[in-house]
Amino acid sequence: MKATHPLQTQAWANFRQTWGNEVVKTKYGYLTLHKLPFVNKKIGMFIRGPKPTTKMLADLKAIAKKHNLIFIKLEPFELKNKETVRILKDNNCIKGKTLFTPTSFWIDLTKSEKELIDSFHKKNRYNIRYAARKGVRVEEDNSDEAFDAYIKLMRQTIERQGFYAHSEKYHRLMWQALHNAGVAHLLVAKHKNKIHTAWILFKYDGFLYYPYGASSFKEKNLQTNSAMMWGAIKFGKKYKLKTFDLWGREPGKGFTRFKEGFNPEVVEFVGTWDLVINKNLYWIYRGIELLRWQTLRAKSRFAKPHF
Repeated sequence: MKATHPLQTQAWANFRQTWGNEVVKTKYGYLTLHKLPFVNKKIGMFIRGPKPTTKMLADLKAIAKKHNLIFIKLEPFELKNKETVRILKDNNCIKGKTLFTPTSFWIDLTKSEKELIDSFHKKNRYNIRYAARKGVRVEEDNSDEAFDAYIKLMRQTIERQGFYAHSEKYHRLMWQALHNAGVAHLLVAKHKNKIHTAWILFKYDGFLYYPYGASSFKEKNLQTNSAMMWGAIKFGKKYKLKTFDLWGREPGKGFTRFKEGFNPEVVEFVGTWDLVINKNLYWIYRGIELLRWQTLRAKSRFAKPHF
């Protein structure tokens, strides 16, 4: 069965195994297993898999029992529709805490460059042209030096914005596995040969994805982020991809507002559902999970996250 998403490819499974997860291959896709501390139990993650069916959920439930799982978290790569929601509910799935945001932005890459840029907010069009006049250029650069620059910018971005993110080791292992498989590509925005913005893009099955990005706060007036978005769109068109998925949408957040300036379509996925095997332990887990996130939010007010 063809993978539905980069996170369901063999390359991603290889990365997760290198990272330390147990990975189970099913006829529907890859399931990652995560051991819980202090108990002989695990949880499963089936992220961006295919549209759920009654047969699929029954098979996953059998796999869960075999591997001693409390539940499997499902986030299908499937737009919201009544039929799928009904199937999930009929099979005792419970709405769970999200990993991906329930909505995202898609840009139609089949449109011409003129159609696309004319649809952008006038401020974004101005910023793209301003960056070009200042000599900012966007190019694919998959070299070790460019990736080291990405890591440096990611560290700066995390420290500046104060959000929790995966570690440097995680990014390096992910990049090695997915770039070697031809899925991951590094785009950089340079000014006078210095990298100011770097994005990792995934290219898979007609889609371009934007999962990771970082930028320098210095000389932000160069508008390298706007130049990068336009460069990424042109990169997708170069490879004749059809859709650019901007990987998440959180209304009110600064980078969401930035994405909105490029006139993307808002799409809603079927959402996050937990296929529960052990109800008692599941609700205990949910309580501990809530407490953990409350603690992390409180901690972030006093201590900066580390990369």
